[in-house]
Amino acid sequence: MTRNPSKLVVVGHGAAGLAAALSVAEQARSRGLDIDVTLLEKSSQADAGGNTRWSPSYIRLAAPDRVAPDFEEDMREASGGSADRSYFRKLAGHAVRTIGWLQSHGVEFVTPIYYLSAGPARIQPLGGGSAIVEKLLAAATSAGVKVRYQHEAKALVLGKGGRVSGIAVLSADGASITLDAGAVILASGGFQGNPAMMRAQFGAAAETIKLISPGTRFDTGDGIRMATDHGASVSGDWNGMHIEPIDPRSTGSAPVVLVYPYGIVVDQDGRRFMDEGSGLVHETWEAFARDIHFARPNSIAYAILDSRLFDIEGYQRAIRSEVPPYQSPLLEDLAAQIRVPARNLIETVEAFNAAATGNVGQFDATRCDGLATATELEPPKSNWARPITKPPFLAYPLVGGLAYTFGGLATNEKAEVLGAQAPMPGLYAAGETTGHFYGTAPNAVAVLRALVFGRIAGCEAVDFVAGLGENGQG
Repeated sequence: MTRNPSKLVVVGHGAAGLAAALSVAEQARSRGLDIDVTLLEKSSQADAGGNTRWSPSYIRLAAPDRVAPDFEEDMREASGGSADRSYFRKLAGHAVRTIGWLQSHGVEFVTPIYYLSAGPARIQPLGGGSAIVEKLLAAATSAGVKVRYQHEAKALVLGKGGRVSGIAVLSADGASITLDAGAVILASGGFQGNPAMMRAQFGAAAETIKLISPGTRFDTGDGIRMATDHGASVSGDWNGMHIEPIDPRSTGSAPVVLVYPYGIVVDQDGRRFMDEGSGLVHETWEAFARDIHFARPNSIAYAILDSRLFDIEGYQRAIRSEVPPYQSPLLEDLAAQIRVPARNLIETVEAFNAAATGNVGQFDATRCDGLATATELEPPKSNWARPITKPPFLAYPLVGGLAYTFGGLATNEKAEVLGAQAPMPGLYAAGETTGHFYGTAPNAVAVLRALVFGRIAGCEAVDFVAGLGENGQG
């Protein structure tokens, strides 16, 4: 028998929130518990889904039924040794069963060809992140979850002993209401859509970063703020963000242009500023895109290539912009189109070509091929260094597109939000609302951790509301 109130509230409609809400409903039903589940979403129903809805949702598994044996070590390396080992061990331990759970709700998985370059094995839901949102939402509502759109969570209400007792909400009609809740799960994303929080963490330039998808603007740090207002601890790299190079001309979602390693990149002055071939694209895109926004004139750069790009098998997979590149048989004209000094661009290309001519090796777009420039070029190019000589010459404009921030709430392997001394009773969090990422985002892990810890948060919250103590989620 549950103790009153037998109500639970989930904040957020992305992968983490939907997984949590459905998990609560299923656990309550399987145990014969009468728990009322409400999911709050600040956006309209048409806009709901957060980052997940717009994401390709690559997932870091060797296969739907198998985690790569080096998964935990990869997480440690990506974080520079700062990762919480227990958190990522739990993630690895629950990954396969979570994928199986998604499959039971109609989400199909395929093995994708990831852009162009190699890297860790990945799977992907057929239909991308929108398939996850669609299937989990349908299952959640069928299981009795009440979804309230255009309801913005404003503040947590705590009762005796600091235990969660409710949540203050701004409703669709502008009314302020308070919902009773024996537990609350925060899954409302990071703070990338909050200009004031971005400015506070990254400086004034952060206010103007282009957001990578339409859903990203709703991630305004609400869950983080509500919990820290009551003393919640934080974790993750508060100077970190996942940001990718995108085409500013595009009107689509996440219009990444990831062919820059196969040419050179210049700034608005027509000068190179980076080793374009220092690693596989998923190893360089964050630092590159961040450098563009914070360090380059006008926060823009240009990938310069020649027509041999079109000879790379499957090159289209690395370009999600619907706008074709600028093209010209003459570098002078290309420079005019992108408004960089023609003389500088020509000098830059000629210097690069001289350093790339005669290098030894076989070009291979799928791996670090060792085709490097001569040592006197500064900056050098470590891989894929072929002279830019075959017209037409191409240019893609690039800016940084922000997907999510790293700083968030401190949580443990049970998805409990941690206070100064202990977990905060009845408060859970999952997905981008939590920290745990340091240095660089581990590739193809964001959606996976949202799903795994969303489901865990749901199971743990049911136990808390029901007063059952430890659970044995299967």
